[in-house]
Amino acid sequence: MSQRTAGTLALPWPTSNPRAKKRVAMDHTLLIVTMILALVGLVMVFSASAVVAGNKFQDSGYFLKRQLAWLTFGFLLLHLASHIDYVWWKRLSIPLLGMMVVLLVMVLIPSLGVAAKGARRWLRLGPISIQPAEMVKLVSVIYLAAYLTKKEDRITVFSNGLLPVLIVIGLLSGLVLLEPDLGTVVVIGLVTVGLLFLGGARLSHLVGLGLCAVPAVVVLVLGSSYRRQRLMTFLAPWKDASDAGFQITQSFLAFGSGGPFGVGLGEGKQKLFFLPEAHTDFVLALVGEELGLVGTGAIILLFALFVARGFQVAARARMPFGRYLGMGITLLIGVQALVNACVVTGLVPTKGLTLPFVSYGGSSLVVSLLGVGILLNISRDRQAGREEPDQQGGRGRSRRR
Repeated sequence: MSQRTAGTLALPWPTSNPRAKKRVAMDHTLLIVTMILALVGLVMVFSASAVVAGNKFQDSGYFLKRQLAWLTFGFLLLHLASHIDYVWWKRLSIPLLGMMVVLLVMVLIPSLGVAAKGARRWLRLGPISIQPAEMVKLVSVIYLAAYLTKKEDRITVFSNGLLPVLIVIGLLSGLVLLEPDLGTVVVIGLVTVGLLFLGGARLSHLVGLGLCAVPAVVVLVLGSSYRRQRLMTFLAPWKDASDAGFQITQSFLAFGSGGPFGVGLGEGKQKLFFLPEAHTDFVLALVGEELGLVGTGAIILLFALFVARGFQVAARARMPFGRYLGMGITLLIGVQALVNACVVTGLVPTKGLTLPFVSYGGSSLVVSLLGVGILLNISRDRQAGREEPDQQGGRGRSRRR
């Protein structure tokens, strides 16, 4: 038996409580990567939007001020979430799910939802607007993690394991499609399939699900004139470079102009009313123009480091819910960053998706930072789930559920 010394006496029992919980520091690498991406986003949002904001609002810092306000609020939520036991999110999964359904229905009501650019995606709350679809992404991950924790041993059975969760996610996706917002549905679908696969679902079920989804996607694309036009533009962007293909061809020109090291911060020309949405969906193209291949590569590497670190955090969690939640949040941010990068480089058709932490957009930024806060709390979980000895001296159940 190990002994501890107290003065000159050797005591045959430990002098401190063996079950005293150590304070485990959160993952600082994950936090630093997030802060770097957010600060780069502030700089690039100002660079991309200053001229447009000055012309439209007579204030070159119009978008910067709003992004800074959302960023401050987002980091406050990140700090709070990093200190809230993530197990609470499991308990809140069903109430949050119900709240998202209510908000998505409210968006579709003309007197409540705010329409812009042919879509009804926002709710006005006084001087600010929120986008419920952004919140749905994170809530879907929380629900999936809670569901997989509960049905972990039955997820390989289609009827009472896989089907119920598909119905719930399908309902949320259907409401988002009515806005319409196909890009968000694609992200939710990819994250759902990825998390179900990691949760142990049969590959044959997931492949069959994907094959069934193909006809639905074809109908959605071909049945909508603007989506059909986007597909044609994707296949031949230079064919109508002055109209339908204008945005993507300007993105190509931005990347091409940047070269290896860029034209210099603030010196880009595509933001001068050439590249639409330069500070939102296509901010990565402006990074390519002003900071070049080196700057763009650095952004991609930061996201790759974020994903790698996120999966490490999830793998270290003692609780199954923590593992699934960590993997889901990491997949959510990683998939959205990947899809955005593919859009601006012309690898997939144009979709209205922001680049997490970097693009202008309050709802996206706040939800992403909240997700990181939850990940940071999961990173403290290395001492969680400790087992207590039972009355017979054996090992009992985990203290956390």
